Amino acid sequence: MSRIFSGIQPSGELHIGNYLGAVKNWARLQHEYDSIFCIVDYHAITIAYEPEQLRARRHSMAVSLLAAGLDPNVCSVFVQSQVPEHTELAWIFNTITPLGELERQTQFKEKSARQESVSAGILNYPVLQAADILLYRANLVPVGEDQVQHLELSRVCARRWNSLFGHRTGNKTEDGADEREQFFPEPEPLLTPTRRIMGLDGRAKMSKSMGNTIGLLESPEEIWNKLRPAVTDPKRIKKTDPGTPEVCNIYHLHKAFSPVATVEHVATQCTTAGWGCIDCKKVLADSIERELVPIRSRAAELAAKPKMIDDALSAGADRCRRLARDTMDAVRDRMGF
Repeated sequence: MSRIFSGIQPSGELHIGNYLGAVKNWARLQHEYDSIFCIVDYHAITIAYEPEQLRARRHSMAVSLLAAGLDPNVCSVFVQSQVPEHTELAWIFNTITPLGELERQTQFKEKSARQESVSAGILNYPVLQAADILLYRANLVPVGEDQVQHLELSRVCARRWNSLFGHRTGNKTEDGADEREQFFPEPEPLLTPTRRIMGLDGRAKMSKSMGNTIGLLESPEEIWNKLRPAVTDPKRIKKTDPGTPEVCNIYHLHKAFSPVATVEHVATQCTTAGWGCIDCKKVLADSIERELVPIRSRAAELAAKPKMIDDALSAGADRCRRLARDTMDAVRDRMGF
């Protein structure tokens, strides 16, 4: 069975952007692949944080992941810092990754433009991502289109390390050089079926730091208070103005949450000005509520049983430590340690 790996930062509870863009897909994939899902707390410390808050957010994220459908009896769910080999392999990849390659990364450019002082952790963030994936020699990584560049760096790291330290196979390459063993697979992207989820402000990707999200565990009242003022088709000023569904973020959320017949009805009502935007949002709120009710119920059950969460994370970490030790034993041997 092919192995997949993916990670998520411990930002607290999930929001619907995380859910639609990643976790809902993970819940399906866990039954098709050997699946490893990681709460990447080392990635989370590249910005200022409070230690107790980090601990609380790790726990809340674990509750949300299991409530959203990840089954620790089917897949491995664990916390990154519980497997120290992640940072060891990241350091090794740092030694073979050119600086210019990291400076060209889109996320580094975006994050560094917003900060006066840029830490080395921001620059090396994608190297740690590469180590996360390759430590488990994953074949596939479920990602959104905006993350493909970072996955390409993982492929480069695998290729470069293999060329330097893979065992000689006894065969020759096309140019006559000794062929090296492909110890690390070059992971392929497994693109998520859901398009990039825009925030309620309509300007940027849904993100807690941007304050444009809907939490997966928020109440119906809290969700409606956020949906009501959410940005729609900017050219639709009055209720009698016909709209263009394809440019409206609310319509794309309908496509994620509402039945096909409802989506078609929404499109018709929008283009003919049969509805105002508030009418459209009320129907969306109902669709979101139908999907989130069982998730909220499961989260409440899990939150009342913290040992169940700890046991699930511990079991995942135990398995991943075994896999990581096997990988690093081979890496150290091939590198002369």
